[in-house]
Amino acid sequence: MWRKISRFVFKIFLWFFALSIFFVFLFKFVPVPYTPLMFIRGYEQISSDKPFTLKHKWVPLEKISVNLQKAVIASEDGHFVKHRGFDLDAIEKAYQSNQKQKRIRGGSTISQQTAKNVFLWPGRSYFRKGLEAYFTILIELFWSKERILEVYLNSIEMGDGIYGAQAAAQYWYKKDAQNLTAYESAGIAVILPNPRKYKAVNSSAYINGRKQKITFYIHNFGPLELTNQQKKKDVQKIKKNK
Repeated sequence: MWRKISRFVFKIFLWFFALSIFFVFLFKFVPVPYTPLMFIRGYEQISSDKPFTLKHKWVPLEKISVNLQKAVIASEDGHFVKHRGFDLDAIEKAYQSNQKQKRIRGGSTISQQTAKNVFLWPGRSYFRKGLEAYFTILIELFWSKERILEVYLNSIEMGDGIYGAQAAAQYWYKKDAQNLTAYESAGIAVILPNPRKYKAVNSSAYINGRKQKITFYIHNFGPLELTNQQKKKDVQKIKKNK
């Protein structure tokens, strides 16, 4: 009996590894149509008797303003161009900060957020975080930095029922993602920690202050090179402002 159970469990793990690698390899080339979070948010809207809203349109990275690319790196993951999926310094700082205050601070990289958004569900359990680490390793192994950023910018929640740069640009600013200014890009990037609470326009004083800072980072970022050969001085500019 135990032998049968062991074989069954082994087959489950084998299928999981095979399917996970298959989908990671598939999404290296194919746009991600929907994410688990989209379905979860849709269910929450329906169960709360709210209008169902899901705006999402995939666009290639070259049709997303470099301003927005710089803005999310400056806001969410200053070491994106050089780390291998995990920023140990950010994780340590987040841990120390969370020990001192009630407000939870995250230490997830853009790679980790991409893995979570595309393959998993929201949550803080050790099991889900373990799966997140697993998928983060896979996408860093199979995808380029350009592809990770492209999937991230097309999948991340950027408003209530708004997903991806193109939908966010049209929703918040009535324009295409490739035409976003530095200040508009900062407006989208700054709401990412809580896009259903914060607003990219008509924002609070706190959000407006953050917009100004991120706009300054964008103008002083320098050329965006999404390779592991990014110059140290460009990385240091982001590191100092985290």
